[in-house]
Amino acid sequence: MEGAQHAGAPWVEDGESGTKTTDHTQPTVTDSATEALPARNFHGRVKWFDATRGFGFIIPDDGTADILIHFSVLREHGRRMLPEGATVVCEAVDRNRGLQATRVISFDLSSATGVDFDLRPAQRADRASPAQVEDAGPMEPVVVKWFNRLKGYGFLNRVGSDADIFVHMETLRRAGIIDIEPEDQLTARITESGKGLLAVEVAKP
Repeated sequence: MEGAQHAGAPWVEDGESGTKTTDHTQPTVTDSATEALPARNFHGRVKWFDATRGFGFIIPDDGTADILIHFSVLREHGRRMLPEGATVVCEAVDRNRGLQATRVISFDLSSATGVDFDLRPAQRADRASPAQVEDAGPMEPVVVKWFNRLKGYGFLNRVGSDADIFVHMETLRRAGIIDIEPEDQLTARITESGKGLLAVEVAKP
């Protein structure tokens, strides 16, 4: 499970063809072959969910391995993601590489500890576009000024500079960084955005 997580791509399977796909624009868990697999009910909480890539993981309460959750199973609830910490009741099936949620029965957002991007769509404008990523400079040393997990963003500073550099939670998530504290040292690729400096890629030195 951890290997799939750190590889940066979900192993979402297409039950009809038997192939795997990372294209989250296609339905992945609603075909007849998938529905024929024996499903089990699980209760757990969201470990993390990458709203940009459209997938995340649930930690079951019974100690079972993490469950992959794809945004396609949230469509019937009118959502594209679930915030970190939200409690979930779901059905999941065993795939070749682990458990995958095929249906979300219910969820409770009152326990969420992460930002709910479905309720804060304006923040999506703070994420880097492909053009901004391409135009960004090379990795350079930066220091964390502050970061708020509930808000889903924070600011960095170049070494020796007070100019604020916006960093989004999803940028950290893609680098495998779960949390950061003031004065933590990182490296980042930085570009100009319409609102100021923006970190499009980060890493631990």
